[in-house]
Amino acid sequence: MRRSDRIIHLGPTDFRLLEYMLERPGRVFSRAQLLDLVWGRSAEIDERTVDVHIGRLRKRLSKGRERDPIRTVRGAGYAFDESFGRS
Repeated sequence: MRRSDRIIHLGPTDFRLLEYMLERPGRVFSRAQLLDLVWGRSAEIDERTVDVHIGRLRKRLSKGRERDPIRTVRGAGYAFDESFGRS
């Protein structure tokens, strides 16, 4: 994956997480929804695992003064900023 002129390396889980968010920019996903989509309904993983992976994505996607494309919606979840990449 690339952002501007730099290559971003993502593991398979982080890639799937980003992929779901990119497919529906602006849509707010709850932690439970992201767990179901990325890890599967049968996974017995704590919802806070999503926070850890979102944190990793943010670090990899936003270097220096680059804008963070992932929006936190307090009490609801996370969304990929639909205005990201527009002038």
